Amino acid sequence: MEEKMSIRPHRLTIENRASGTLTGIREVVSFDENQVVLDTDMGLLTLKGKELHVSRLTLEKGEVDLSGNIESLNYSSNEALRRSGESLLTRLFK
Repeated sequence: MEEKMSIRPHRLTIENRASGTLTGIREVVSFDENQVVLDTDMGLLTLKGKELHVSRLTLEKGEVDLSGNIESLNYSSNEALRRSGESLLTRLFK
C-alpha cells in the first residue's frame, strides 16, 4: 500500500545571508560546511555557502535553522531521490 504524504506549509526566511529558518522539510539529504541539501515538500533545496551549520533540526515538525554565509539557493525536482529510495527498499525486501 502506498502511503500518501501530506504537504506542510513551506517557508524559507533568510536574514542578512547569515542565518535561515525553513519549514516544510521532510529530510536532510546531506550537509557539510559548504552545502546543505534538504528534501522539502516543494522539491530538493540545495543551499551553498561557507561555514554552514544546522543549528536546529526538528523533523517531526519539518523545521530547520541554519547559520553561516549563504551564497546560493537552488530548487530541483525530488522525484529522482524518491525513485532511488523506492528501488533501495524494493531491493532490501526481495
